[in-house]
Amino acid sequence: MKRIIYFVIILMLMSGCYYKSLGHLDKLRTENRQNLLKLSIGISKQEALGIMGNATATDIYINEEKVTASNPYKNEILQGKDKTFEVIYYLTESKHQKVVDYWGYSQATPITEDELTPLVFDNGKLIGWGWSFLKNNSQTFEIRMR
Repeated sequence: MKRIIYFVIILMLMSGCYYKSLGHLDKLRTENRQNLLKLSIGISKQEALGIMGNATATDIYINEEKVTASNPYKNEILQGKDKTFEVIYYLTESKHQKVVDYWGYSQATPITEDELTPLVFDNGKLIGWGWSFLKNNSQTFEIRMR
């Protein structure tokens, strides 16, 4: 009977190891934060995209749930009264507590806006980055944000 219990426990641990978070998203976040330090105001959009890279990372969690992030994660055009900004977002943070099951394995949680860093472009030039920069300029130029 003990052998059966040990066998079942070993099988569960082995299958759980496959589904445990691989840490690829953490690596992408770290690389993106490091690349932000290489940016400078006034560079072109193409230069900024080159610095930030185009990596894609996927983590697989228990129950085969997957979370994937690409560089850039998303982009949008923000239209204001007299100004239009292009905003490109990169995954840089992990702000949400990971959900951990009984066996100690992480489960997938969706990526949210507060885990992203916006890069703000005006006429194809980088004018700044970060949420406070985007919010301040959105107020200044009367840009509606979601």
